[in-house]
Amino acid sequence: MTEHVRVAIAHDYLTQRGGAERVVLAMARAFPDAPIYTTLYDPDETFPEYAELDVRTSRLNRIGFLRKHHRAALPFLPGAVSSMRIDADLVLVSSSGWAHGVTSTGQKLVYCYSPARWLHQQHRYLGDHPSRSTAIALKLMSPWLKRWDFRAAQTATSYVTISSVVQDRVHSVYGLPSTVLAAPRPDTDDCPSEPMPSVEQWLAGDRYELCVSRLLPYKNVDQVVAAYAQEPRRKLVVVGSGPEKRALQEAAGSNVLFLQGITDGELAWLYRGCTSLIAISYEDFGLTPLEAASFGKPSIVLRWGGFVETMVENETAVFVDVPDAEHLREAFAQVDAHPWDADRITEHAARYHEDVFVESIRELVKGHLAGR
Repeated sequence: MTEHVRVAIAHDYLTQRGGAERVVLAMARAFPDAPIYTTLYDPDETFPEYAELDVRTSRLNRIGFLRKHHRAALPFLPGAVSSMRIDADLVLVSSSGWAHGVTSTGQKLVYCYSPARWLHQQHRYLGDHPSRSTAIALKLMSPWLKRWDFRAAQTATSYVTISSVVQDRVHSVYGLPSTVLAAPRPDTDDCPSEPMPSVEQWLAGDRYELCVSRLLPYKNVDQVVAAYAQEPRRKLVVVGSGPEKRALQEAAGSNVLFLQGITDGELAWLYRGCTSLIAISYEDFGLTPLEAASFGKPSIVLRWGGFVETMVENETAVFVDVPDAEHLREAFAQVDAHPWDADRITEHAARYHEDVFVESIRELVKGHLAGR
């Protein structure tokens, strides 16, 4: 690509620390001159690397409450996204429901984590008991939001999906073809450990498993916590935040520790010290088992979605067929007894290194621009 080609990046909102926000950082590394457009940006709640990048926000960002509570912005996000007109030869869109609606003067290449789960997988995303206000709002707004969502998808030049599961869903929901490109695992190779004295004191020399997850119903962290209620001699560290946190803390025993807002170095320390990672959520891709694998650690994962594509049974992970406490407890015995090879696990994780993604996304963009 020549130097005069203008590439921009768009993302739903930068108000949390999740896999999608890490992918955007990889996109920014691939295109360091590209500005990043988003509806809401809270520097304190997302990765600190964004402070050094050119982040441009919608007018909604002026409302401090919405920066802290992005789910409350749902009625306003379609309008905010639709009003964002990006002047670029190509906009690389990172989307799980909103950013694909931005307007571009050039091409629009959408990297899709999933069509909006709160529209197309409401029960799984919200759980059995959503709040009354959420249920009423979605019932009233869903028909209109689905029409907006479909029209937004049709404005894309091309779709790229995070896994074959999402590829099928994009075709089913939008009627669109797509190319699959796996997301990058976080680049943890040279990340130094930052010990956490308070956690060390709580562990008191005991082994522990790790669960790194947003605390949402479809993540099934409630079942993980339930398993530890029946395994008082095991210890679990949960890293994450979300609307389920209070209920999870109330259900957890003294052998479960909740953390949030930790640094990458502290997370690296937790990965290096754990025996395994637990991820029994319904994931379209699932980055955390790959992150654990980069430290040579195995995972316990659900035999569903992206985990089936990225994990190798009895080489990098133990699979459970049902995401409940009983099956998880059975997996404990398997992961404890298996002779894991840390070198083979890290070799597998290397296939998903950020460098591989950066090169692949550059080639995709280059190919689209060459054909304009």
